[in-house]
Amino acid sequence: MSDETVELSPTDWVQDQTKKILETGTTEGIEILGSPIVLLTLRGAKSGKLRYTPLMRVEHEGKYAAVASKGGAPEHPTWYYNIKAHPEFPLQDGTVTRTYVAREIEGAEYDEWWERAVAAYPSYADYRKKTDRRIPVFLLEPK
Repeated sequence: MSDETVELSPTDWVQDQTKKILETGTTEGIEILGSPIVLLTLRGAKSGKLRYTPLMRVEHEGKYAAVASKGGAPEHPTWYYNIKAHPEFPLQDGTVTRTYVAREIEGAEYDEWWERAVAAYPSYADYRKKTDRRIPVFLLEPK
């Protein structure tokens, strides 16, 4: 991956956050609506291009959740399809970057991680009320 260019988000505020992380070498101090984030480097499902994707930090015992909320929109975020197509990728938390493998979770495991996600970022509860779709959650486990 190191010889490939990684693209920044076309969304200005996401691009600004990502640039800060790249400039400082850490996700610490970078927040979305007052909550900490992690930085994923995902491969596009269709384009195959690498893209930086900052997400809310939902961590427990070295594992992370990626919540595909898109603010409660009726459709999944684009990165949902990127993870489905390419479930192995780097995640940066603070100054540490490791490779993780993602899988979409269901049932009791989903419920447990959903509670953790809402505890980390309470707006997820509001997002769930805004949409008829079940908001997907990926569990990211170290490779």
